[in-house]
Amino acid sequence: MSILAIVGRPNVGKSTLFNRLVGMRQAIVDEVAGVTRDRHYGRCEWNGREFSVIDTGGYAVNSEDIFEEEIRKQVLLAIEEADAILFMCEVHTGITDYDNVIADILRRSKKPVLVVANKVDTGDRMFDAYVFNSFGLGEPWAISSASGSGTGDLLDKVLEILPPESEVKEEEVKIPHIAIIGKPNVGKSSLTNALLGEERNIVTPVAGTTRDSISTYYNKFGHEFMLVDTAGLRKKTRVKEDLEFYSVMRSIRAIEYSDVCILMVDAQMGVEQQDMAIFNLIIKNRKGCVIVVNKWDLIPDKGPNTMKEFTKNITNKIAPFNDIPIVFTSVINKQRILDVLNSAAKVYENKSKRIPTSKLNEEMLPEIVNYPPPAVKGKYIKIKYVTQLPTPSPSFAFFCNLPQYVREDYKRYLENRLREKFDFSGVPIQIFLRQK
Repeated sequence: MSILAIVGRPNVGKSTLFNRLVGMRQAIVDEVAGVTRDRHYGRCEWNGREFSVIDTGGYAVNSEDIFEEEIRKQVLLAIEEADAILFMCEVHTGITDYDNVIADILRRSKKPVLVVANKVDTGDRMFDAYVFNSFGLGEPWAISSASGSGTGDLLDKVLEILPPESEVKEEEVKIPHIAIIGKPNVGKSSLTNALLGEERNIVTPVAGTTRDSISTYYNKFGHEFMLVDTAGLRKKTRVKEDLEFYSVMRSIRAIEYSDVCILMVDAQMGVEQQDMAIFNLIIKNRKGCVIVVNKWDLIPDKGPNTMKEFTKNITNKIAPFNDIPIVFTSVINKQRILDVLNSAAKVYENKSKRIPTSKLNEEMLPEIVNYPPPAVKGKYIKIKYVTQLPTPSPSFAFFCNLPQYVREDYKRYLENRLREKFDFSGVPIQIFLRQK
């Protein structure tokens, strides 16, 4: 899946456009410049094509604000990783020194760039947009990200400049792709080497030794799949790396092209915010997941309940989706690494599972009769029929008379009953209510 980055100086409306593209109010928007300090990742669908969108912070130079320095570094990383870039300016202020600096960086990047003139709210403002021709990056696209004016034409052009989607051969689909992901220096390469029984990937104590995603065909112990050890660091060293941000950037691609993700967590650190960011990407992309807690041998004074307490802490953090296999390992000692493979294989099996419609109705309809959806405004909801949809990850359609009145908590109940009856551990489930 392709990546589109939105860049520009502070307060030109990047987050407003991001929210419009991903179809939800995910990024915080405020008139105060520099509200976006973290990067946001979302998926946009347009004319049947899906791609990832990154909302970056406002690019600033020569600033004493430590946050703006971090934002500047991460914008440069986003530019390097993206397949195409939207360079946002705004017509009210015209071209500023900041804009010229960003335009210079984009010209050097040699990436496809669309100049977007934002806040064109009236016809008169349309003529003010032509000043941005002087960047030499092509004709500016006049839009209003607040009202949505012009965004449709812009998205049509985005699809033209994004690289074509790769065609995956039928025989390649049959081999599961297992991505090993996580923050730098949690032992991703060490796990790959331990599984392969050879020093395939360079391993050092320095965070971010792996500089590219490395795919390896694996066929041992009755398992066959492609193992992907994700990178923790980019090749070029011109800019000081923000490893935490970059690990997520790299993980986006690895997650999107995988079937099951092995999310590695450092036992000494526990589940941190960055781990949760990557976990949420896995769930958002509807991929299978196994959580591996590595470096378990380094935890001192382990008692009989230490593992149970650690597991409870993780399930609390990833709630409500806590039906995830958790494996405690010491990769360096090759402890329980076969359990990681077995768990990943089981999750892939769950993700590929097809439940016959007769079996689904036989198991689920009595559960629905025992605990029917709550009545709304005196109207009773009757679910008559359920079937599994032909999607890459498990999705189920429940047909009823008033689908619009079925609440989220009841959908959760249906999901829990499906997991209980058919074992979908490690796999996100989608529930759809449709008109009978």
